[in-house]
Amino acid sequence: MKQFAALYSELDATTSSLAKQAALQRYLQTADPRDAAWAVYFLAGGKPRQLVPSKLLRLLAQESAGLPDWLFDESYEAVGDLAETISLLLPPPTDAHDMGLADWVEQHLLPLRRTPPEALAATLRLQWQRLAAQERLVYFKLITGGFRVGVSRLQVTQALAAVGGLDPKRVAQRLMGYTHIGGQPRAADYAALIAPEDRLERDRQTSGQPYPFFLAHPFNLPLADFDAALGPTTAWIVEWKWDGIRAQLVRRAGQAWLWSRGEELVTERFPELAAMAEALPDGTVIDGEIVVWRDDRAQPFAQLQKRIGRKTLGAKLLREVPVVLLAYDLLEEAGHDLRALPQHERRARLDMLIADVQHPSLIASPMLHGEDWSDLARQREAARSMGVEGLMLKQRDAHYGVGRTKDVGVWWKWKIDPLSVDAVLVYAQRGHGRRASLYTDYTFAVWDAPPGAPERRLVPFAKAYSGLTDAEIARVDAVIRRTTVETFGPVRSVRPTLVFELGFEGIARSGRHKSGIAVRFPRMLRWREDKPVEDADTLQTLAALLPA
Repeated sequence: MKQFAALYSELDATTSSLAKQAALQRYLQTADPRDAAWAVYFLAGGKPRQLVPSKLLRLLAQESAGLPDWLFDESYEAVGDLAETISLLLPPPTDAHDMGLADWVEQHLLPLRRTPPEALAATLRLQWQRLAAQERLVYFKLITGGFRVGVSRLQVTQALAAVGGLDPKRVAQRLMGYTHIGGQPRAADYAALIAPEDRLERDRQTSGQPYPFFLAHPFNLPLADFDAALGPTTAWIVEWKWDGIRAQLVRRAGQAWLWSRGEELVTERFPELAAMAEALPDGTVIDGEIVVWRDDRAQPFAQLQKRIGRKTLGAKLLREVPVVLLAYDLLEEAGHDLRALPQHERRARLDMLIADVQHPSLIASPMLHGEDWSDLARQREAARSMGVEGLMLKQRDAHYGVGRTKDVGVWWKWKIDPLSVDAVLVYAQRGHGRRASLYTDYTFAVWDAPPGAPERRLVPFAKAYSGLTDAEIARVDAVIRRTTVETFGPVRSVRPTLVFELGFEGIARSGRHKSGIAVRFPRMLRWREDKPVEDADTLQTLAALLPA
């Protein structure tokens, strides 16, 4: 545990990619394989399910530190992170230990979920009394699910490749599925990540392991620059950018596995796609998008959310919210890896496969054709009415790469402009990390009636924290401090004085929100210093943006 906590501190203390890479490699070369297995799991994005309610942690820490409510709240507000606040406020440890990361996770952290409520408080106190301050921070980060450090999955992949003397692309494939929720990696799993490549691995006929996903880059150039940047449209395969769940369907050895881009095995959540896979020949891997499909068109993502996270899928839900796989790439055929073939050839093989299978749950993602980029731009204007996010531009000769790369060709996502409204800032919270001392997380509201209506009220509908420059955040922070009306723990209610243009990707009705509306991926597009609060938009404006 001490060694991993030291690595965390070292990674957190630098912004240098080279320094981070050196620290990762030093740790992996010296750590016990059991500890390294868990370290890779956490650093590459794996998280255990919530172990202890945050409210209980907070109460116990406040009691142990001997602080009144208001002082703990002020401390939390100043620090901006619950795990860091608790680790700083607890009294010094009264005991010590010499256990590694694996022992701590397996013998102490994971069993917390099964600990009876009446014994949980005593168990937690005994645990943190054995941890030094540096270890406590990591401990609470893991318990609260807030473990994040400035290391990307790519950097972890590169470190493993360096330690094992391997091609990073091979390591990236081995990591697929390694970080799924609830995973418990062992020393043998870590050893498999850095083991020498053998012939059997290059010809896995029975494994359900997917390939690393190839990711697209955003493309936002003016239309006039397209010819210079991209060349003719004939050099590209153009498709709709679907708003669903990116997934790979793997069919091998008479079995089927469905993997999300987040490396979660979701086969059981979509039984109709698992049934469809039975019609595919062995040795097939398809890349595509899971969408709700009705009336020969994709439905809004809000429909798909009705199935996400459901523990049981009743016949009524399956009937009312049917899904299909909109396929756009073929990664494996008859057990042969096709990723090194050009995009257009993989797509041609995919189309032939779909024509042979002829299953209603497997649909080829339509390709668009245009005489020039202006023609495609006109077609792109229909994206919102179709419930899609824009266009995908895929280089005809591109190979299927690993992650967001351009070394074997490129995919671009040419998204439509976001929906937007002008909204009023009504609540604020401090940020995290380097912004822990600033109010950077905001709640926005719109009016519940048009101008001139009596007794209009502002109704909150969205939270956003991205889109402003550091200079703008500093100015907004100063206004928030001057206009605070009330404080609720870490939240400040402010006098309505600031208007911002908010952008978002989608909008849907929601019974869970006071406004009756939910938006997807809200962010601040600009500060409307030119607009008075009275002229901000209304719930009627939002309702007009809802899909028909």
